[in-house]
Amino acid sequence: MAITRAASALRAVDLRCGYGDVDVVTGACVDVRPGEVTALVGANGSGKSTLLRSMARLHTPTSGDVLLDGDTPALALSLREFARRVTLLTQSRPSPAGIPVRDVVAYGRHPHRHRWRGTDPDGAEAIAWAMEVTGVTPMADRGIDELSGGERQRVWLATCLCQRTSVLLLDEPTTFLDLRYQVEILELVRDLADVHGVAVGIVLHDLQQACDVADRVVLLADRAVLAAGPPEDVMTAELLSAAFGIRIDVHPDAETGVRRIHPVGRHTHRARQLA
Repeated sequence: MAITRAASALRAVDLRCGYGDVDVVTGACVDVRPGEVTALVGANGSGKSTLLRSMARLHTPTSGDVLLDGDTPALALSLREFARRVTLLTQSRPSPAGIPVRDVVAYGRHPHRHRWRGTDPDGAEAIAWAMEVTGVTPMADRGIDELSGGERQRVWLATCLCQRTSVLLLDEPTTFLDLRYQVEILELVRDLADVHGVAVGIVLHDLQQACDVADRVVLLADRAVLAAGPPEDVMTAELLSAAFGIRIDVHPDAETGVRRIHPVGRHTHRARQLA
């Protein structure tokens, strides 16, 4: 089921974000483009999540602009209209006791329901599709509080997907997932961009995942965007080592040519010898 409405791009222009008098990010420019995956990476406290939340209108920036379709200010739209075009999967969400998975996923259709009648002609199809692509259909009748952390993460992603937005923002979506579901979630992210034309912005801690899945990478450090561009330009040993404060080696894979990222610690060489 492809997204039928025209794709929107989301852009942050000179965004300054913080808490009280403390700036977290200053002068940030981020362009989330239709059909592409833009990954935000950086050390803890570098402002990745705050920047993403500001672009989703969940955190009010101190200055700068958030634009849709190139020139439409996000604040010019009502919250309902904005939610029909942009959705955010946050790091954590509540797990209400006794609520079936199917009903939790259906919450994502709220922006599309008419205020007074509550009708949603496309809702059932959107919910079924979102549950199928995230693999939660078999648990539709189970209470969300009965699920593991990884299973809940997939349910919340389904909740976002059923909104059928053209901009999808994901804040560390692979958290709590085992290796199989990390791979499947990232493959789904690529499919959403490649097949459905969704503009995806994603915060990732795993630098290798960011390198593998993203068309563009935004590297944050020292309260600013240190570099932005294709992975081959941003995911370099020099830039990553500067951003994270440790030595990080980057080498192309001998067979695939894909960049491989190796943080170097005191026991790194011992681990390689044991392998």
